[in-house]
Amino acid sequence: MAIAVYCSVGALPLNYKLDILNPQMIDTHCHIDDPQYAEGLEAFLIEQREDGVEAILVPGVDATSVKDVLEVCDRFPKYLFPALGLHPENVKEDWKEQLRVLKEAVDQRMSSSNPLIATGEIGLDYHWDVSFKEQQHEALREQMRWAEQWHLPVMIHSRDATEDTLNILREFPTVKGVMHCFSGSHEVAKQVVDMGYYLGIGGVLTFKNCKLAEHLVGIPLERLILETDAPYMAPVPHRGKRNESKWMWHVVERLAEVYQCSVEHVNEVTTANAKALFVIKL
Repeated sequence: MAIAVYCSVGALPLNYKLDILNPQMIDTHCHIDDPQYAEGLEAFLIEQREDGVEAILVPGVDATSVKDVLEVCDRFPKYLFPALGLHPENVKEDWKEQLRVLKEAVDQRMSSSNPLIATGEIGLDYHWDVSFKEQQHEALREQMRWAEQWHLPVMIHSRDATEDTLNILREFPTVKGVMHCFSGSHEVAKQVVDMGYYLGIGGVLTFKNCKLAEHLVGIPLERLILETDAPYMAPVPHRGKRNESKWMWHVVERLAEVYQCSVEHVNEVTTANAKALFVIKL
């Protein structure tokens, strides 16, 4: 496996001197705009950086999240990177209006000097409610077209909807992305990577009785990226707490066990994967 070469580390846009030379992890999915992080956000981000988090990607979930996502990312440029999208759980009666507002925001941002790095979080979710199933399909296709238009990767949420999700993704062969919070079978993992997508690996890998480690056997490390889904899905031994990007170390350690390699190698490969997929320039 090729070893990635680190880019030079840019300092946080804070009055703070970075003490470490090579932050090693990229959190590719963190809802840092959540109100749970509002108080003491700057100190929180410094702590993540000190503990090895090189960058954090911030997905949107609906039209109302646009302002918060963009504002927090503009407050900490070159450390927080924005994405915008309509989460499938938020596809309701007003889904067309939500998409209209989001499309305007996407077009405006992509024409700016600090564009989006992805379309997301988008996808299908049949777990709680299927009353808007067809609308979810239409919303996903529409947002895949945005990704196609702007040459953006996608952050895909799929829950209890694997077959329909993969079938729609196959309609857009030029679009690539990540299957967020992957916890599926080996067969599904293989289908996803064969389509050119990455698997987003987070805290679930550390959960007791989780079968994900077994399902990753034979899946190249070069098709994995790290994520948290913070403030949710904290890994063991922090399960049940507000998640933090720096706790990806627990996931890295577990991946090193699964792939029988060093934690340094896991960091190097997954960081290179994230930079390649999202074209992150630090």
